[in-house]
Parts: sequence; structure tokens; C-alpha cells
Amino acid sequence: MLASKQKQLLEEIDILPIDLKTKIVDKILTSITPSNSFIDALWIKEANKRKKDIETDQTSLVDGDEVFEKIFHRLNPHK
Repeated sequence: MLASKQKQLLEEIDILPIDLKTKIVDKILTSITPSNSFIDALWIKEANKRKKDIETDQTSLVDGDEVFEKIFHRLNPHK
């Protein structure tokens, strides 16, 4: 694609509404890494298991700020 056409395309993308931009991104990502229904099914199964564990108090949730603080201290032990 010629540089001027690339520039024009990028400029047109900039003015699109967000919902259309997300559809374009999804289309591009799908063309790069096509979906794998077997892997998708495994992720859905795992997500449903985790949801059930949360709903039935089989697991405990940790606040995101607490997680990042622990990571920070692990990576910066002298601070």
C-alpha cells in the first residue's frame, strides 16, 4: 500500500465512532490469529468454573491494588 493511501486510511480510522473501531480491531486480530474453537471452549469452561467458585465462596478474591502492591514489593525488595 502506498504511503499516501496508508496515511489516508489511518486518518479515516481516527474519525470513526468507537464501536466501528472495535469491530475493525476485532477483524484485524481475527485475520492475524484465527480463533480456535477448542481453545475457546476451554477458556469458557475455565471462566465458568472460576465464576462458580466465586459465587459459592470456594475461592477468595484479592483487591487489585493489593496484588499490585505485592508485585511491586517483590520486584523492589529494598523499597
